[in-house]
Amino acid sequence: MGPENPPSADANANPRRIDVHHHMLPPEYASLTRDRILEITSGDTTVLKWTPDVTLEQMEQFGVASSILSLPVPGAWYEGKENSRKLARIANEYGARLSKDYPGRFGMFAALPLPDVDGSLAEIEYAFDSLGADGAYLQTSYDDKWPGDPAFAAVFDELNRRKAIVFVHPTEPCCCANLIPGIPSNVIEFVFDTTRAITSFLVNGTFSRCPEIRFIFCHSGGTMPVLAARIHGFFQARSALASRVPNGVLYELKKLNYDIANATNNSSLAALLNLVPTTQILWGSDFPYRAVGPTANGWDNYQISPEIKRAVNRENALKLFPRFAGASGKK
Repeated sequence: MGPENPPSADANANPRRIDVHHHMLPPEYASLTRDRILEITSGDTTVLKWTPDVTLEQMEQFGVASSILSLPVPGAWYEGKENSRKLARIANEYGARLSKDYPGRFGMFAALPLPDVDGSLAEIEYAFDSLGADGAYLQTSYDDKWPGDPAFAAVFDELNRRKAIVFVHPTEPCCCANLIPGIPSNVIEFVFDTTRAITSFLVNGTFSRCPEIRFIFCHSGGTMPVLAARIHGFFQARSALASRVPNGVLYELKKLNYDIANATNNSSLAALLNLVPTTQILWGSDFPYRAVGPTANGWDNYQISPEIKRAVNRENALKLFPRFAGASGKK
């Protein structure tokens, strides 16, 4: 796992990657959330120019056979329950349509308006039973509540019953927006909020109560790999917290899945690889928030064995999404 194990040329040839972190912009959704998207991107309109053809061109260029599509921030929780239910339905029907129109190329994480528990439960039923969703899409926080909050427990109990895959995308919590002038929240706060979300699941016992959910977290786990030992020690020292994770914090962290979108640098990958087995690492791009090239090239040039490279590119994801086994990556 270093310079002594350089990747072979074959490891990068026709990688047929499965991209688990790839955003879509349904046109109607984009028109309803434009102001918030521009706020998140500090006025950059690149995300708003997304189309299926743009995505397919990037996939073709960088050896991505299949992409599991999800909404960008703000996801499906924006301007109240009624509007959020509408946004979730728009997104999920659009994603399902793309999956049908481009078989094998696209999958879809169903957006849920999590603070609206009844709306989320209804959307789970529709998205999974009628639309064939590949999993659920949630964010790391909602109005300064993190997803492990007991108020959301019924949603996770249902996802656990369905043995669902849950993709958790970072956002900025209300408490921490614009803390440092000139530094957008997605530079620092997004990766810290991933750690907050995972900690909220730990402290409220969600991981141990819902062991059938397969979670995916972004950007090589954000800051969690660096803080894992610190959080583990804190839980060990407090019996009330330790009881929420009867197998221990590190046990739960090693079960989670992590994508490497925009985090294929030496420091991020070294921290992640020292926390979790390579079976829990997935390939992701974060397109169109980030170009596909830097993550693809960063991973292709990372010094690690060809076997691990192939597993992260594709094989680990196939254990979660076996229906993409036949995808060739060709138009």
